[in-house]
Amino acid sequence: MLERVRIVLIGTSHPGNIGGVARAMHNMGLADLALVAPRCEVITQESISRASGADHLLHSAQVFATIEDAVADCTLAVGASARSRTLPWPMITPRELADRLPGECRPSESRVALVFGREDSGLTNAELQRCHAHVHIPTNADFSSLNLAAAVQVLAYECRMAWLSQASQEPSTTDPADAALPVTVSEADDELASHAALENYFEHLERVLIAIGFHDPEKPRQLMARLRRLYLRARPEQMEMNILRGILSATEKAAHHKQPRE
Repeated sequence: MLERVRIVLIGTSHPGNIGGVARAMHNMGLADLALVAPRCEVITQESISRASGADHLLHSAQVFATIEDAVADCTLAVGASARSRTLPWPMITPRELADRLPGECRPSESRVALVFGREDSGLTNAELQRCHAHVHIPTNADFSSLNLAAAVQVLAYECRMAWLSQASQEPSTTDPADAALPVTVSEADDELASHAALENYFEHLERVLIAIGFHDPEKPRQLMARLRRLYLRARPEQMEMNILRGILSATEKAAHHKQPRE
């Protein structure tokens, strides 16, 4: 389960913070680190020093240009933020996130991204809207600011506790009764759509809505943000996504045939 959890840092400005995150991850058994448009050098004396023996995560970290690229293969993306500043989004606590992880990580192709923003400004509204849900660490209201590595440590700890709880509940492989246990098989049709598939759908949806005159980009009225929230909350499967894309393609075709000829 821990191998399927990716920590995504966006626009990090201090190499020491990246090193501190690497240490927090390695403490809790996480190893997948992704950096989106970092505003500093990743491998420095300070980042290696702050990593305290976890600098191998700095060297293996993948660097991406956008959040879409960093979470393209993920089936769940959760942004660390108190709230969306323009539109309410599903909000969970770190413990609720941990409770969801075993089920989220059960399918073989699943990936979970935990997304953290800039030290000075956090995640933008656009980045928050790329996430299925937001997670909020309930800190002291009088002093709520958390260091980036500390925030990662809290969520990484909850991930590890969920993993330990799951491991303690699994029967021993040497137990003769294991042969009678049911085996859960994930059907291909039940696979959740990846983040990349969802982003392609949102692009297609916006194009069709503009073409049929339902959506005016000059007066968006948060239409696409609300539709994005709807579909991310629904967690569509890949087969369902294929159906939705097919509907959009048929709509495009029908709209094209109905256009008046000059």
